[in-house]
Amino acid sequence: MTDVPINTIAPDAQPPEDHGVGPVHGHATGLVAHHFDDAKQQHDAVELGMWTFLAQEVLFFGGLFLAYLIYRFEYPAAFAQGSEELNKWLGCANTLVLLTSSFTMAMAVHAAKLNDKRGLARWLTLTMLLGTIFLVVKGFEWHKDYVEHLVPGRYFGWDPSEIVAKSELLTFDPNLGAHMQMFIVLYFCMTGLHGLHMIVGIAILLVVTIAAFRGRTTPKHANFVEMMGLYWHFVDIVWIFLFPFFYLIKP
Repeated sequence: MTDVPINTIAPDAQPPEDHGVGPVHGHATGLVAHHFDDAKQQHDAVELGMWTFLAQEVLFFGGLFLAYLIYRFEYPAAFAQGSEELNKWLGCANTLVLLTSSFTMAMAVHAAKLNDKRGLARWLTLTMLLGTIFLVVKGFEWHKDYVEHLVPGRYFGWDPSEIVAKSELLTFDPNLGAHMQMFIVLYFCMTGLHGLHMIVGIAILLVVTIAAFRGRTTPKHANFVEMMGLYWHFVDIVWIFLFPFFYLIKP
């Protein structure tokens, strides 16, 4: 009895359907899911889904920005004074950190498209490190605000003595502190939600980074990394608006 090679195809077996040229469409290599015709269609579908998700995120943050603008025009002095209580240098430093993370994320997408596992792991690690630095700095800011009682609610305790001393010839609004609380509420809500989006992004990138370090990523992960790049850039753009809106208000 002779051995039959395991890769021998029976005479009556039908060859698998390849939809034309297999390597081009990607089915033969497993890069394209069976319900897509080719790699371009799959990429376009994934990109449309991500842009749809980002569109609802724009609407979500847009409502908060609208509330900010309404109250800022209603209480301009209170918002300007609230901005003076924030640390502009830390806000500027965090802006530079996030702009740098956008570059490292773009390089990670490039490495993923080249199937460069080491490069992908390296750039994603740098992106997560920069994101973590941003959150740590923001944590110090929030802690400082808490210690100084610049938190909304019953523990709010802003001391107006300094501004009263500087405004000898100006009329001081006794309701300034109460109006400042709306600035503080919007500040914590919007920067807090932004920080939450960054935590989610870092957690997802961590999964891909571990796979890249273990050499388990393939070219089919390029679409996912690219979409995460869009998400990360969106989060960075949100901060680009938050920084001047809260930190750079002129008195």
